[in-house]
Amino acid sequence: MPADADVADLAEVFGLLSGLGRLHLMLALRGGELCVSDLAEAAGLSESATSHALRILRAHRVVAVRRSGRMAYYALADAHVRSLLDVALAHVEHTEPVHSHDEPAHSREEAAHG
Repeated sequence: MPADADVADLAEVFGLLSGLGRLHLMLALRGGELCVSDLAEAAGLSESATSHALRILRAHRVVAVRRSGRMAYYALADAHVRSLLDVALAHVEHTEPVHSHDEPAHSREEAAHG
C-alpha cells in the first residue's frame, strides 16, 4: 500500500476532477498550451473563474504555467496528468452509466424496481 500521505494527495487530485469547471479546463489543455482567455472561452467560464481554477490546479501540480511578457500560458503539468484524463475519459466512453443524468429521478427508481 502507498503511504498515507500519498493516498491523501491522490484523493485531492481526484477531488480536482470532480469540479466541472476545472475538468473542462484540464480537458481543454489536452490539446496543448493555452492562455487564460482561450481557456475561459473553451470551458465556458469567466476569466476570473478560470484564473481562480488555474491557481487551484497549479497548487496541486496538475497544470504548469509559462510566462511570456505579460501573458501566461498554461499546460498540463506532465504526461501523468494527461494519461489520467485519457484513461478516465476512455472508461466513461466505453462503459454504460449507472444512471442517466437526463431522465428524472423517479424514472430511474421505477426502472431499478421494475
